[in-house]
Formats: sequence, structure tokens, C-alpha cells
Amino acid sequence: MPAYSQIKAMLAITKASLRSTFRSPSAVIFSIAFPLIFILVFGFLSSGGNINVNVAMTQGSDTTNPIYAAIKNIPGFKFASGDSNKIQGELAKGRITSMIHIRATGNPNLPYTIDLISSEAANPQNIQLVKSILNSVISKINEQRFKDAPSIAVVNNNVKKVPGRIYRTIDFILPGQLGFSLLSAGVFGVAFLFFNLRQQLVLKRFYATPIRRLYIILGEALSRVIFQLLTAIIIIGIGHFAFKFTLVHGWVTFASIMGLSFIALLLFMGFGFIVSGVAKTESTIPPFANLITLPQFLLSGTFFSIDNFPTWLQPFCNILPLTHFNNAMRNIAFEGNSLMDSWTDISILLIWIVIVYALAYKIFKWE
Repeated sequence: MPAYSQIKAMLAITKASLRSTFRSPSAVIFSIAFPLIFILVFGFLSSGGNINVNVAMTQGSDTTNPIYAAIKNIPGFKFASGDSNKIQGELAKGRITSMIHIRATGNPNLPYTIDLISSEAANPQNIQLVKSILNSVISKINEQRFKDAPSIAVVNNNVKKVPGRIYRTIDFILPGQLGFSLLSAGVFGVAFLFFNLRQQLVLKRFYATPIRRLYIILGEALSRVIFQLLTAIIIIGIGHFAFKFTLVHGWVTFASIMGLSFIALLLFMGFGFIVSGVAKTESTIPPFANLITLPQFLLSGTFFSIDNFPTWLQPFCNILPLTHFNNAMRNIAFEGNSLMDSWTDISILLIWIVIVYALAYKIFKWE
């Protein structure tokens, strides 16, 4: 009889355990998928060619020079179109970072000067980015065509500012954080709640009572809605009073934000119903829930504008529901839009609600 091999036994256990690990969704997602997503997202952000800034040329700008020809071909600049009044309005709201004015100086040693016109509502980091891009263009032209001259142009460091609401970092960050709070609570909270109610046979016990199934769900869901809206009130209140988060029309803007939050929370809870129906064990809820929440957290403009992503990725970003919540809330809070003014974003959220709840109706399990 051959001797018992400890090594073979160990390798058999290793093989069985490794096979079990690869069959585990949570292990694969947390160990492979999530790190790859983070690497891809921050890799795109750190690559210099993917940044986009909205700019416009002034009507009296000199467009016959090599500087204009060069900046028109820069992928990082998105040139706004429209009449002067429209562009001025977009500039005042901060949607256009800067207007660029190129003027001839008549000095052969410094042929052109570039003036920038921006707004108090524009992101200061984007203004610095415009300056950096223009200086880079000037340096390249100097190297190629104006080696003997001191410089073809200089960027005026004194940026002219038109009146506009002062843009603060909190005006960008808070909507994204509130949106992710609603998303996480809607997906994780509802998924764990109804999974546990099903596992503990609480839902089955409700069958012995006269209450209908619909009202069981509505009762549980209503408690989540009330709790999360109270959380939203706290987040907005602290942001407004402690960090001067902009509420253009005061209580009217606040009421619009709460209405928008209710619509978004209704949608996100639908994702939670789907996860609770798909998950077979409690340990599989986080991986499924993270598949829904993490891409939206990273790609929906929570921390940085989706304009910073490659153009091929932006259409996917614009499909995500959290993107439209973030867009609508920023427009309502900072620009003073009403819910009707944000109807495009809200309509997309409503379409998502129909799709998600149709899917949840088929997937959700009572037993």
C-alpha cells in the first residue's frame, strides 16, 4: 500500500478551494473587478489628453493668426456656438469657463496678446487649466516657427470677470455626495431589508393578515423614504449653513431638491428590490449591489466632471441615472432652475423607474 502523501492531499485541498473561490461572485468582484474599475477611471483622469473645457472666442478676436488655428484643433477645448447673448448667458452661469480674445499688438517681438474673460461662477481650476493649455500652445509655436523672436504671444494673467454667482467646491461636491447617499441607501438598504424579511419568514407571516402584498411593500418602503429624506435635509442643511452651499431661491430651491431626491430615491429603491430577488444568500448582496452603485459612483460626476473622461466613455456616463440626478440638482441649486427646467434629466429618471420596476416585478421573490 503506497504511503499517504501529505503534499498530494494539500494540493487537492488547494485545487478545491481555488475552484470554490473562482465560483464565488464576491471574491471575483472585490478582488478583480473593483480594482480594475478604479485603475481605469483614475487612469483616464490622469492622462492629459482627456480633459475638456468649454470655451468661446470673442467676436472681435483676431482669427488670422497661428494661435487661433492651433487652439481650434486642441481636443481639450470645446468651443461653444450661438449668438452673443447666449454665450454671455452661459458664461455668467459658469457653463463656459472662459472667452478667449486674441489681439494684435503691432510689436514684432510680441505680435499677440491673449486676454481671458471669465465669470465668478466658473470653476477656478478650469480657468487655470485654460491658461496652461494656451501657454503650452504658445511654447510649441515658438519652438516650431518663432525661434528668433522672444514669443509669438503672451497670456494676460489678469482675467476679466463678469458678474456671476461665486462658484464654490461644495456646489459641485454636495450634489454628488447626496446622490450617492440616496443610491447606496436605496440599493443596499432595500436589498438587505427585504432579503432578511424573506429569510426570517416575516413576509410569509403577513399572509395570515388581511393586508395586501402591495401595502406590505409600501409600508416598508415608506419608512426608508422618510428616513433618507431626513438624511438629505441634514446633508443640505449642513452644506448650506456651514459651507455656504448655494440655494439660489432659498426654500423654493430646497423644495425642488427634495422633490428631485424623492424621484431618485424611488428609482434607487427599485434597484434594491432587484438585488434582493437575485441574491441567494446574504453574502452575495454586496457584490450585486456594488455592481450597480460603484460604476455610478465613479462615472456619474460625483467627484469630477464627466467631461474629463474620454469621448467614447461619456455616452455611457450619460446613460447612468445618477448622472442625471447630479446634473439636475446642480442646475436647480446653483442656477436656480425649477423641476420643469430640468425636465430632460427628470424624464430620463422616470424612464429608468419604469424599466427598473418592470424588472423588479419579475425578479422579486416573496418566499
